[in-house]
Amino acid sequence: MRIGVAGLGFMGMVHLKAIKNIPGLTLAAVASSDPVKLSGDLSQIAGNLGGPGEKMDFTHVAKHTSWESLVQDPSLDAVDLCLPTHLHAPAAQAALRAGKHVLVEKPMARNQQECEAMMNEAQKAGKVLMTAQVLRFFPAYRALAQALPRLGNLRSALFRRRCAGPSWAKWHVDKTNSGGGVFDLLIHDVDQCIEHFGLPEAVSATGFENLPAGVDLITAQLHYAGFTAVITGGWHHPKSYPFSMEFTVVGDGGAVEYSSAGRPPTLYRADGEVETLPQEEKDGYQAEIEYFLECASTGKPPERCPPQESALAVALTKLLDEARSRNGEKVKCQF
Repeated sequence: MRIGVAGLGFMGMVHLKAIKNIPGLTLAAVASSDPVKLSGDLSQIAGNLGGPGEKMDFTHVAKHTSWESLVQDPSLDAVDLCLPTHLHAPAAQAALRAGKHVLVEKPMARNQQECEAMMNEAQKAGKVLMTAQVLRFFPAYRALAQALPRLGNLRSALFRRRCAGPSWAKWHVDKTNSGGGVFDLLIHDVDQCIEHFGLPEAVSATGFENLPAGVDLITAQLHYAGFTAVITGGWHHPKSYPFSMEFTVVGDGGAVEYSSAGRPPTLYRADGEVETLPQEEKDGYQAEIEYFLECASTGKPPERCPPQESALAVALTKLLDEARSRNGEKVKCQF
């Protein structure tokens, strides 16, 4: 299968590193408005994970100076959209109309209306549309998914994610384009709650937002029948603050905990025994793209990461942002 990558920023680089390790997948085209990046020199790219930038060989790769040109490339079977969030909907719809399967970085789009338009276009085109909600493929979070049935009735859940405000991409601080830091970052954890628990009955939140200063914080409560899930974190000033992510989920059968700061996913059983949970060895980005390709090759919908749930993650994260402005007031979840 031949794929093109639109957007050679931080996430584009991460995806390119994964693509080169996937047998049977040909990187056939890239798109960027930056001639240095189009030359293959991605060494100046930085982000909050995924390793340093590097130089790549684009000798036999078609080079487009715009995403509009790339999605029309007749040699491509699929496109991987690693563009700023405000471009996700127009680029995905154009690619689907051009007969391409589409993998689009998270957040799926800026709002539920844009998500609906993308899904409608995919249905009309008969092509696969999948959002890169990569935690569904990350080994530590896969370990949680596999352990959840052992916890029995759930009593609490905590998902925490923190990083520096992104100094590597100025579009993030424009809320019209990015949705803001909490929206862009914590949609990962919102998606985890949707995958494992479904939609809550109501939400509440507090926090603070100053995007130009690189600060965007939230502590949100998702109120389910019988337990509450807490999602907390955000941007903690630019440049120096380290990235981290973690979770703790407690049920009658025990607790599962993980931290990227050095604690592997571990089950603390109610009987006092401790188990380090097995993790899949494959890189989450590679596993994600391989699954997308499997769906595209067979024409089957992406059941492990359905676009309908990615759209709900957008809607729910927007609701948390609204709830934060109400400073702790409960807001019903009605969609």
